[in-house]
Amino acid sequence: MLPRFPDGFLWGTATAAYQIEGAVKEDGRGTSIWDAFCAEPGRVKNGDSGDVACDHYHRWPEDVALMAGLGVNAYRFSVAWPRIQPDGRGPANAKGLDFYDRLVDALAERDITPALTLYHWDLPQALQDAGGWTHRDTAHRFAEYACLVADRLGDRVGVWITLNEPFVHMTEGYGIGTHAPGEALLLEAFPVAHHLMLAHGLAVPALRERTAGQIALTNNYSPVWAATDSAADRAAATAFDALQNRLFTDPVLLGRLPDLSAYGVPDDPPFVRDGDLAVISAPLDLLGVNYYSPTRVAAPRGRATTGAVPAPGASVLREVSEHLDDAGLPFEDVPIDGHPVTAFGWPVVPDGLRELLTGLRDTYAAALPPILITENGCSARDEPGRPDRDRIDYLDGHLRALHAAIGDGVDVRGYFVWSLLDNFEWAEGYDQRFGLVHVDYATQKRTPKASYHWLREELARYR
Repeated sequence: MLPRFPDGFLWGTATAAYQIEGAVKEDGRGTSIWDAFCAEPGRVKNGDSGDVACDHYHRWPEDVALMAGLGVNAYRFSVAWPRIQPDGRGPANAKGLDFYDRLVDALAERDITPALTLYHWDLPQALQDAGGWTHRDTAHRFAEYACLVADRLGDRVGVWITLNEPFVHMTEGYGIGTHAPGEALLLEAFPVAHHLMLAHGLAVPALRERTAGQIALTNNYSPVWAATDSAADRAAATAFDALQNRLFTDPVLLGRLPDLSAYGVPDDPPFVRDGDLAVISAPLDLLGVNYYSPTRVAAPRGRATTGAVPAPGASVLREVSEHLDDAGLPFEDVPIDGHPVTAFGWPVVPDGLRELLTGLRDTYAAALPPILITENGCSARDEPGRPDRDRIDYLDGHLRALHAAIGDGVDVRGYFVWSLLDNFEWAEGYDQRFGLVHVDYATQKRTPKASYHWLREELARYR
């Protein structure tokens, strides 16, 4: 039995539009960068796409019933920007908003707080054709889109998350091209980071005018460990920490960029205009934290010298390190040994969550708003009828680590499991299963796993 969490704690599951909705050509939805990316041969494992995914667009009542049966009191989902503005600009597509309107009403009827993410990587392709996130104008288009969604749903959504994991989107989408839109700009991708942050900052006051809901930004964080105590390895860890953990946090909470000199970025980069950081640092109500595993790095030595071969799927850094020679990055990935790994190859280190949260508290102090764990979970090779022990142990360990962090004084207001359903896992297609509920993609049959039943029993104590 887990230790008891504070009263009023949000317990939820999380999903993303492109990963579950399907119906990519219905009711006026436009083309997204992920539709285009999946259509390119060799981009996604097995040639998979989100064209059907979990067919949530048609089966959402069943999925809401699964949440109610689980006993959660919150649900994090994302809105598909191309459903609202097929070309990324102009008036709202009413049928697209109607879908989310029905979903939000159904959640409210079951006392499930909607936690809405405005952007989970599905940029309208028309905006990408105009430059995407390399173009400053995209930030302004995002703010207009946020207004359209909030005008319709602002009275019922409890939590508004502007962006999901901008580090991953910048790095894999624009830095090395392993995600949509598939650009390989390497160190020339830093303007993307700034434009994403500017989009967030422009959206915050627009949301404040339209909703009483709490406003957040979700980043994926990873404690960074130096491979050794050498000065070179510690410098590599500092450099990677600035990239993953601070690049999308310091501007928001502190109103300044972190030190990016290791990447050749000056203190006053040309893509940052006067007043931008004041916009970006508009106060937040919550900080969304996604956690999966720590990262271990060393000063670049070359794999032939170190013999280090990162585990498949170990982290975003594994993907980045494959481009190390071209990018001239000041670190390289070193595997974390001595821990079990998920089906994705990610090390399972529950105490890394406690370390991360206490580190955020110590780094940002009074500037740190209350935290939501907006994603935490694991992929496993599971099928209906199998014990699902790996996922149960993963969740149990991480929830205990989270409880310890709260005991250490970190203000955490909620926890969302990734994910409610098995789903389309980006470039991995349907090869990885993160869900509490198994999805047979051929029949769309949903089957709750043992981890679903375990969590339901734990949450029953809060009813």
